[in-house]
Amino acid sequence: MVTASRPHYSAMITADGPGASEIRFPGHCPQRRFPLSGPQMRIGRRSISREIIPEIDLTGPPADPGISRLHAILIAQLDGSWAVVDVASENGTAVNGTEIPAGQPVPLRSGDSICIGAWTAITIMAQT
Repeated sequence: MVTASRPHYSAMITADGPGASEIRFPGHCPQRRFPLSGPQMRIGRRSISREIIPEIDLTGPPADPGISRLHAILIAQLDGSWAVVDVASENGTAVNGTEIPAGQPVPLRSGDSICIGAWTAITIMAQT
């Protein structure tokens, strides 16, 4: 489930310095769902010119200016769970409020929150 997170936004705006104050929290951000399937799912913003069409396309609306075209990848694990890898995105990725290192898979459980960009939160939900 993808939503806008006011706490993540507040933390990002406080920490990011110059220009961050110009980024506004969206007045309306409908909840979106992306079923998790396949061996991996790319998270980012569509770019036709760069031939990037992520499975979890967060192009908008509203458009979160802090999301990279290819921001992170969810990787299916043998036990049916998922792991997330930040692919050296410009603004980083946090899991449950903790920044994760680029390039290292971080295991996820149902209910975990992946925060990216200026306000985007992706909650991993067990498939029933």
